[in-house]
Amino acid sequence: MQSYEVLREAVEEIGAKALAAELRLSPALVYKWCQEPSRGDAEASGARNPLDRLADVVRLTGSVEVVNWLCHEAGGFFVSNPRITNEDLQTHLLVNTQKLVHEFSELLLTVTRSVEDDGSIEPSEADRIRRGWEQLKSSAEAFTVACEQGVYADCRPRGDGGATGP
Repeated sequence: MQSYEVLREAVEEIGAKALAAELRLSPALVYKWCQEPSRGDAEASGARNPLDRLADVVRLTGSVEVVNWLCHEAGGFFVSNPRITNEDLQTHLLVNTQKLVHEFSELLLTVTRSVEDDGSIEPSEADRIRRGWEQLKSSAEAFTVACEQGVYADCRPRGDGGATGP
């Protein structure tokens, strides 16, 4: 989905005029943000939308703190996609599946240990849980990307020609 489409859908919820009034902008500018930019020159209108500008800030600074802040304001948090190497993609399906199960088990063990000692989860324990959760999400994303790229398309056992049945 393009930035102008995202903005268009968001603006439809309250209306361009209402949003413009709250932001103290002209409705024409808000409408312009919600339109597809000119094919030849995205700068032609002089009204690059805020999403494109924020993407430029992140790209130019190399910092995702703007995204982290925005996610926090929206009631969530940012998790970057993992960097996937060819080595990650060439690992066997069962090895990657076992890795996911192991990481999930480790996360559950961290939660269990946190509660067992005093019946509550302290901030430092919550931090460990968060780190485990982030690692699990990263591994699950790498696994999903490998699936999408067809790495596991043919996972039949070798030696029997992949035949099944009696």
